[in-house]
Amino acid sequence: QVQLMESGGGSVQAGGSLRLTCAASGATRSSNCMGWFRQAPGKEREGVATIYTGRTGTYATDYSDSVKSRFTISQPNAEDTVYLQMNNLKPEDTAMYYCASRRVPYMFLCTTSADFDYWGQGTQVTVSS
Repeated sequence: QVQLMESGGGSVQAGGSLRLTCAASGATRSSNCMGWFRQAPGKEREGVATIYTGRTGTYATDYSDSVKSRFTISQPNAEDTVYLQMNNLKPEDTAMYYCASRRVPYMFLCTTSADFDYWGQGTQVTVSS
């Protein structure tokens, strides 16, 4: 089992920045693919960004088109914490943001459209215009 805890959400004005943190615990070595997802009221859950970390230090990221060039996912030193740096926030970024993890056999399977096994409780991000 992997436990995930998100933090860092809040309220900002359009154009502002936030950094979300996902702290993983438990059987974290069973996961090599971490992701951030979001869900706004009345909308389906959307994959935002994923990061794959291989045993040899290789890594790869994937982003949804709606956040490319504005959001950055990172996992420094392949440790049990994943960050989502969000810049130039827009009102349409308002949502509950969730951290998720899973294990994939191949790097190319770690994408925002993949199914994930473990989920956190979420952190709210609200962007006002």
